[in-house]
Amino acid sequence: MSDELLVVRCQLGEREAFAELVQGWHPAVERYVGRMLGGSDDDVVQEIWLAVFRGLPKLRQADRFAPWLFAIARRAVMNRLRDAYSRPEPEPIDDLPGDDEAEEIVNRETLAGALAALPARERELLLLFYLEDQSLEACAQICAVPVGTVKSRLNRGRRLLRNELVRKGYEA
Repeated sequence: MSDELLVVRCQLGEREAFAELVQGWHPAVERYVGRMLGGSDDDVVQEIWLAVFRGLPKLRQADRFAPWLFAIARRAVMNRLRDAYSRPEPEPIDDLPGDDEAEEIVNRETLAGALAALPARERELLLLFYLEDQSLEACAQICAVPVGTVKSRLNRGRRLLRNELVRKGYEA
Protein backbone atom coordinates (compact mmCIF):
# COMPACT_ATOMS: atom_id res chain seq x y z
CA MET A 1 0.00 0.00 0.00
CA SER A 2 1.35 3.44 -0.87
CA ASP A 3 2.44 5.89 1.81
CA GLU A 4 0.00 8.44 0.46
CA LEU A 5 -2.94 6.11 0.99
CA LEU A 6 -1.68 5.15 4.46
CA VAL A 7 -1.40 8.83 5.40
CA VAL A 8 -4.95 9.51 4.27
CA ARG A 9 -6.19 6.48 6.22
CA CYS A 10 -4.29 7.75 9.30
CA GLN A 11 -5.89 11.15 8.90
CA LEU A 12 -9.26 9.42 8.90
CA GLY A 13 -8.40 7.88 12.28
CA GLU A 14 -7.42 4.31 11.36
CA ARG A 15 -4.93 3.09 13.96
CA GLU A 16 -3.96 0.08 11.84
CA ALA A 17 -2.84 2.42 9.06
CA PHE A 18 -0.58 4.30 11.49
CA ALA A 19 0.89 0.99 12.65
CA GLU A 20 1.61 0.06 9.02
CA LEU A 21 3.17 3.47 8.39
CA VAL A 22 5.42 3.13 11.44
CA GLN A 23 6.35 -0.43 10.51
CA GLY A 24 7.36 0.67 7.01
CA TRP A 25 9.33 3.77 8.00
CA HIS A 26 10.72 2.84 11.43
CA PRO A 27 13.94 1.23 10.10
CA ALA A 28 14.74 4.31 8.01
CA VAL A 29 14.08 6.64 10.97
CA GLU A 30 16.26 4.51 13.26
CA ARG A 31 19.07 4.44 10.66
CA TYR A 32 18.93 8.20 10.22
CA VAL A 33 18.93 8.89 13.97
CA GLY A 34 21.69 6.34 14.61
CA ARG A 35 23.93 7.73 11.91
CA MET A 36 23.35 11.35 12.83
CA LEU A 37 23.90 10.79 16.55
CA GLY A 38 26.65 8.19 16.23
CA GLY A 39 24.51 5.47 17.81
CA SER A 40 20.92 4.48 18.32
CA ASP A 41 18.75 6.62 20.56
CA ASP A 42 15.31 5.17 21.24
CA ASP A 43 14.14 8.31 23.03
CA VAL A 44 14.72 10.44 19.92
CA VAL A 45 13.01 7.87 17.70
CA GLN A 46 10.01 7.84 20.03
CA GLU A 47 9.90 11.65 20.02
CA ILE A 48 9.82 11.55 16.23
CA TRP A 49 6.92 9.11 16.07
CA LEU A 50 5.01 11.06 18.70
CA ALA A 51 5.45 14.25 16.66
CA VAL A 52 4.34 12.38 13.52
CA PHE A 53 1.24 11.09 15.30
CA ARG A 54 0.36 14.57 16.53
CA GLY A 55 1.12 16.32 13.25
CA LEU A 56 -0.30 13.82 10.76
CA PRO A 57 -3.84 15.28 10.82
CA LYS A 58 -2.37 18.64 9.74
CA LEU A 59 -0.31 17.25 6.83
CA ARG A 60 -1.91 18.72 3.72
CA GLN A 61 0.08 16.92 1.02
CA ALA A 62 0.02 13.21 1.74
CA ASP A 63 2.43 12.57 -1.14
CA ARG A 64 5.10 14.65 0.67
CA PHE A 65 5.14 12.34 3.72
CA ALA A 66 8.81 11.26 3.44
CA PRO A 67 10.30 14.78 3.39
CA TRP A 68 7.90 15.81 6.16
CA LEU A 69 8.93 12.79 8.26
CA PHE A 70 12.63 13.48 7.80
CA ALA A 71 12.11 17.16 8.63
CA ILE A 72 10.60 16.08 11.94
CA ALA A 73 13.47 13.63 12.46
CA ARG A 74 15.96 16.38 11.68
CA ARG A 75 14.46 18.70 14.28
CA ALA A 76 14.55 15.95 16.92
CA VAL A 77 18.17 15.09 16.08
CA MET A 78 19.22 18.74 16.11
CA ASN A 79 17.58 19.21 19.51
CA ARG A 80 19.52 16.21 20.85
CA LEU A 81 22.77 17.46 19.30
CA ARG A 82 22.18 20.91 20.79
CA ASP A 83 21.78 19.29 24.21
CA ALA A 84 24.91 17.20 23.67
CA TYR A 85 26.98 20.22 22.59
CA SER A 86 25.97 22.11 25.70
CA ARG A 87 27.67 19.44 27.86
CA PRO A 88 31.46 19.17 28.12
CA GLU A 89 33.02 16.83 25.58
CA PRO A 90 34.42 13.50 26.84
CA GLU A 91 38.03 12.57 26.15
CA PRO A 92 38.34 11.16 22.61
CA ILE A 93 39.16 7.50 22.23
CA ASP A 94 41.71 6.80 19.53
CA ASP A 95 40.37 3.85 17.57
CA LEU A 96 42.18 4.37 14.29
CA PRO A 97 42.96 1.17 12.42
CA GLY A 98 46.55 -0.03 12.44
CA ASP A 99 48.88 -0.06 9.42
CA ASP A 100 48.05 -3.70 8.67
CA GLU A 101 44.40 -2.75 8.16
CA ALA A 102 45.15 0.19 5.86
CA GLU A 103 44.80 -1.86 2.68
CA GLU A 104 41.56 -3.64 3.63
CA ILE A 105 38.29 -2.68 1.97
CA VAL A 106 36.39 -0.05 3.93
CA ASN A 107 33.92 -1.83 6.18
CA ARG A 108 30.75 -0.47 7.68
CA GLU A 109 32.40 0.42 10.95
CA THR A 110 35.11 2.47 9.26
CA LEU A 111 32.57 4.23 7.07
CA ALA A 112 30.31 4.91 10.07
CA GLY A 113 33.27 6.33 11.98
CA ALA A 114 34.25 8.54 9.05
CA LEU A 115 30.67 9.76 8.66
CA ALA A 116 30.46 10.50 12.39
CA ALA A 117 33.56 12.69 12.10
CA LEU A 118 31.93 14.95 9.50
CA PRO A 119 30.14 18.18 10.40
CA ALA A 120 26.43 17.59 11.04
CA ARG A 121 25.21 19.55 7.99
CA GLU A 122 27.26 17.56 5.50
CA ARG A 123 26.73 14.22 7.28
CA GLU A 124 22.98 14.78 7.31
CA LEU A 125 22.78 15.44 3.58
CA LEU A 126 25.03 12.49 2.71
CA LEU A 127 22.76 10.24 4.79
CA LEU A 128 19.53 11.60 3.34
CA PHE A 129 20.68 11.64 -0.28
CA TYR A 130 22.78 8.48 -0.54
CA LEU A 131 21.53 6.19 2.20
CA GLU A 132 17.86 7.20 2.42
CA ASP A 133 17.52 7.85 -1.35
CA GLN A 134 15.87 11.24 -0.93
CA SER A 135 15.87 13.55 -3.95
CA LEU A 136 17.75 16.85 -4.00
CA GLU A 137 14.42 18.66 -3.72
CA ALA A 138 13.34 16.53 -0.76
CA CYS A 139 16.69 17.11 0.95
CA ALA A 140 16.28 20.85 0.39
CA GLN A 141 12.79 20.76 1.88
CA ILE A 142 13.91 18.67 4.87
CA CYS A 143 16.87 20.94 5.66
CA ALA A 144 15.01 24.14 4.75
CA VAL A 145 17.73 25.30 2.35
CA PRO A 146 17.83 25.91 -1.42
CA VAL A 147 18.67 23.03 -3.77
CA GLY A 148 21.94 24.77 -4.67
CA THR A 149 22.98 24.68 -1.02
CA VAL A 150 22.17 20.97 -0.90
CA LYS A 151 24.39 20.39 -3.93
CA SER A 152 27.30 22.35 -2.48
CA ARG A 153 26.99 20.62 0.92
CA LEU A 154 26.89 17.22 -0.79
CA ASN A 155 30.01 18.13 -2.73
CA ARG A 156 31.78 19.34 0.41
CA GLY A 157 30.54 16.30 2.34
CA ARG A 158 31.92 13.86 -0.25
CA ARG A 159 35.27 15.65 -0.16
CA LEU A 160 35.40 15.65 3.64
CA LEU A 161 34.37 11.99 3.76
CA ARG A 162 37.09 11.08 1.28
CA ASN A 163 39.67 13.00 3.34
CA GLU A 164 38.49 11.36 6.56
CA LEU A 165 38.69 7.88 5.03
CA VAL A 166 42.22 8.59 3.77
CA ARG A 167 43.15 9.85 7.24
CA LYS A 168 41.86 6.61 8.72
CA GLY A 169 44.00 4.56 6.36
CA TYR A 170 41.75 3.79 3.42
CA GLU A 171 43.07 4.89 0.06
CA ALA A 172 40.97 4.43 -3.07
